Amino acid sequence: MEFQDNVPIYLQIEKYLYRQIALGNIKAGEKIPSVRQLAVELTVNVNTVQRALAEMNREGILEVKRGLGSFVTTDKRLIEKKCMELVKDTIKEFLESCRQLGLDKQEAEEVLRNYIKNDEK
Repeated sequence: MEFQDNVPIYLQIEKYLYRQIALGNIKAGEKIPSVRQLAVELTVNVNTVQRALAEMNREGILEVKRGLGSFVTTDKRLIEKKCMELVKDTIKEFLESCRQLGLDKQEAEEVLRNYIKNDEK
């Protein structure tokens, strides 16, 4: 995983884990790797991983089972909500890139429509 300099690492770890959940690589009810395993895997400080997991616990995506670890919630509506947030973030990033390239929202929408239309063929 490559980290961006302009976004706090714990937020990038959260987003990475949300993507893993959205993609089904980590399923509802499944135990996630331990803090230490994630820290080694992502080559970050343990405290950074703990902060990311604490935020995910606060949002209800992860549930801590004392002595067993952290597990992904089985609340499918909550998981779907987080997936939609990821999609909205992606669209926001796309629109921001288009704006920086000088396109307005209508032009960006047209580019996206054409891309989708041609991608379906």
